[in-house]
Amino acid sequence: MSTIKLQINTKDHKYPILIGSGLITKLSKLLNNNSIKFDKCLLVIDSKVPKTLIKRILKSLPKKQTITHIFNANELNKNQSSVNKILTILLKKNFHRNDCVFAVGGGITTDVAGFASSIFKRGLQFINIPTTLLAMVDASLGGKTSINMHAKNLIGSFYQPSLVISDSKFLESLPKREIICGYAEILKHSLISNKKFFLFLNKNINKIINLQSPFIEKSIHQSCLIKKKIVEKDEKEKNLRKILNFGHTFAHAYEATLKYSKLNHGEAVLLGINSASKFSFDNNLLSNIEFNLIKNHLQQPILLMNLKKFFSIKNLNHIITFMQQDKKNNTKKINLILLKKIGKPILNLNFKNKKIHSFLKRELIN
Repeated sequence: MSTIKLQINTKDHKYPILIGSGLITKLSKLLNNNSIKFDKCLLVIDSKVPKTLIKRILKSLPKKQTITHIFNANELNKNQSSVNKILTILLKKNFHRNDCVFAVGGGITTDVAGFASSIFKRGLQFINIPTTLLAMVDASLGGKTSINMHAKNLIGSFYQPSLVISDSKFLESLPKREIICGYAEILKHSLISNKKFFLFLNKNINKIINLQSPFIEKSIHQSCLIKKKIVEKDEKEKNLRKILNFGHTFAHAYEATLKYSKLNHGEAVLLGINSASKFSFDNNLLSNIEFNLIKNHLQQPILLMNLKKFFSIKNLNHIITFMQQDKKNNTKKINLILLKKIGKPILNLNFKNKKIHSFLKRELIN
């Protein structure tokens, strides 16, 4: 496939997203074409990235001083200690502000490496090379960096990368579970922005999950395009960008309640989308026809997730506590992004804890 280029233009920063196959064998050319220069670079690499692909990256980089740091990427390691290890390397190797950090991995890696880059000498050049479908369509673009403390993503910064390189060759090395994890975010983007795209996903889900061309490329491109338009209008999540959290207030609480085990992020997002859609329907915001379209899509065998498989009534108070700690809340109530139609989200709806508790209780009993 030919390389697709999307240009992100925020108020503070401009950078390209490149989507294609075999891009990591052309890194020197891509960096030069986008006027990115440095004397030293640090590669923060997810330990799950195949060594053969790491070798291709190292071979393709400009002949500069290159340091690698292998990072065991998981939610428990998404913390200040991991950031400090990166900062220590940057200090010891005397990195300057015109030097560069590459994040090579999934969303946890891009979040941690991005946060370290944003605070070292108030900002180094930062390049994302996402290796998972989830990171390609979500974490690698938009400029959010973060680590966990008490709850998910409570510490972080807005820091845009200088370049995003999404090479679909990485997807071939992923287990099906990781592809579905990324698909959850693609689905979310369709639900908050584009019913036509949702219908495309509904028709072609198996081809997308099986990485068939051109269906997977079109899905990545369209998903990035949706997020690009939102981020350009609201870089710092003052208002519109909050719609990207559809399903995530539930999802983050589900992950935290399980102490980031059993569920990966995408699976939690599928549960969260289901919860947010059902809550929208129960509160007379979403019509029965629209709700059933979403429900039937989520009930396809490849996506099917059951809340009762992971939680019982005894978990309810923990779930609500984590929902209260969500960073979108600015009152004692819980802020949710809901739907009135597929492609038409509703911002800034606040609900009492008791109402959400009762909703989840019904879901776990019925």
